[in-house]
Amino acid sequence: MSTRKTIGGALGAIIVLIVAQILAQLVASLFVLVKIPEGICNIIAGIIYVGLAFVLSELFSKRLLKIKIENLGMPKFSIKAKWIIVGVLLPVTVKAVYLFFFSGKYVSSGMNSNQIFSTLSAGIAFTGIAAGFVEEMVFRGVILNLLKEKWNIKVAVLIPSVLFGLVHIIGMDFSIISSLLVLIAGTMVGIMFSMVAIESGSVWNSGIVHSLWNILIIGGGLSISEKADEYSVMTYVLDSKDFVFTGGEFGIESSIIALLGYVIVTLAAICMIKKKSKSVISIKKQNPVC
Repeated sequence: MSTRKTIGGALGAIIVLIVAQILAQLVASLFVLVKIPEGICNIIAGIIYVGLAFVLSELFSKRLLKIKIENLGMPKFSIKAKWIIVGVLLPVTVKAVYLFFFSGKYVSSGMNSNQIFSTLSAGIAFTGIAAGFVEEMVFRGVILNLLKEKWNIKVAVLIPSVLFGLVHIIGMDFSIISSLLVLIAGTMVGIMFSMVAIESGSVWNSGIVHSLWNILIIGGGLSISEKADEYSVMTYVLDSKDFVFTGGEFGIESSIIALLGYVIVTLAAICMIKKKSKSVISIKKQNPVC
């Protein structure tokens, strides 16, 4: 595969993400105009976003890249139970550390029932499930596999992960320290998702880990921050203002607590990959090809 095709494919995948997101939000806004409740529109937007992103990715890979989508980390949909468990345990554990070991106070946003439904539907359907799976299709699906085909697995994991971190900084008015924290955390969580995708053989598993993280950490239910979050039903406002623990302007996703969680899951996935590799080698030795 040529360098031009590899880079073009990576850029094309990002364009697919942007186009799918814009169209999904546009269609949802049309439903709002005909008086459909905003919460329902958020769910519709999420379904359209993930569905359209997959269809466009399949067309893009088949027609332009001439590669089967199965070879880009998107085989028949299947999720391993262990990654669902990890997907729940990681954000729950991170939140538990703050709630049990860091002093603070609960602050309600004062939302009414319609606002709560709208907030949670957006957090679960769009920001959570849809964004989680679409970002995995693009970064750990198309981009990772194109780079692996052209160069090697180390480049394929590192470059999309750094890019993933940079995407969360672009357009944000963060301080230098906060930007650095986001870049480090974004890169590390990108590496974590990559290891999950590699171990499981598909982006559907990294997608469920990503989605559950989004839902439980930034889904609009209970936020943990150094100041009240008006876009969450409830916020646990930390007394600590130490950016190492609060994550600075980006929030606890770029904190040392979350970073430690990313590292632990990454190491666990690497151990699984190595164990699986040793098993394959052992089987080949027991059954040599004549």
